[in-house]
Amino acid sequence: MSTTELTKDNFDEVVADDGFVLIDFWADWCGPCRQFAPVYEAAAERHTDLTFAKVDTEAQQELAAAFEVQSIPTLAIVRDRIVVFSQPGALPEAVLEDLIGQARGLDMDEVRQSASASPEDAQEQNAQSEGGGGAQPGQ
Repeated sequence: MSTTELTKDNFDEVVADDGFVLIDFWADWCGPCRQFAPVYEAAAERHTDLTFAKVDTEAQQELAAAFEVQSIPTLAIVRDRIVVFSQPGALPEAVLEDLIGQARGLDMDEVRQSASASPEDAQEQNAQSEGGGGAQPGQ
């Protein structure tokens, strides 16, 4: 499967219809974007069950702003309408494959629960999971 051009007009449809979407934010003038393009296209051919989308940041500035894209290329992964990864940089093929595997392995019930928790709840949960239990040293 090839990549899908993602725009503000088709965004909701693409992301709603497909539970697992990788998004490459790019521009014609960007050298690293051109280097990453064949890696991204090859991954799209290997993972035909996933949606690989591309956003031209020059033509779709609102969409790039919504994802807070500061530099390109930026890769974002959306699962079940939740952004589970977003990072700038042209990834090597092995790193992209590992990232796809990690995203496939996510427990989306846990991700949804974490996403709906307040920042205070998340901090407390992190402190407890790190063995700190939320207590300050010396108390």
